[in-house]
Amino acid sequence: VQLQASGGGLVQPGGSLRLSCAASGSIFSIDAMGWYRQAPGKRRELAATIKSGSSPNYIDSVKGRFTISRDNAKNTVYLQMISLKPEDTAVYYCYAEVITTAWINGDFWGQGTQVTVSS
Repeated sequence: VQLQASGGGLVQPGGSLRLSCAASGSIFSIDAMGWYRQAPGKRRELAATIKSGSSPNYIDSVKGRFTISRDNAKNTVYLQMISLKPEDTAVYYCYAEVITTAWINGDFWGQGTQVTVSS
């Protein structure tokens, strides 16, 4: 199973970005998908997560500005980010809780995509 993230970049404060992460490989089903982020010198934190059949969850600092969604047919999760702030600067990692076709449960990670918010 591989996760390929894209969509990071440099944006000015107040700007927007959309991250995408597509899972591929021997996937039977995916339960939760989401995005962690890690800023320089800080611990990795779970920014947003979405589970099949449940409402999304966000950390307080991104509520109202970030929207997570998924396309189950494409095994893809998205993170729409608006009103970006310098403190959103981080490497963003997508993850997925996968049941493989070999009936193995596992957490899989994307390679990380840099988001930099700066003027």
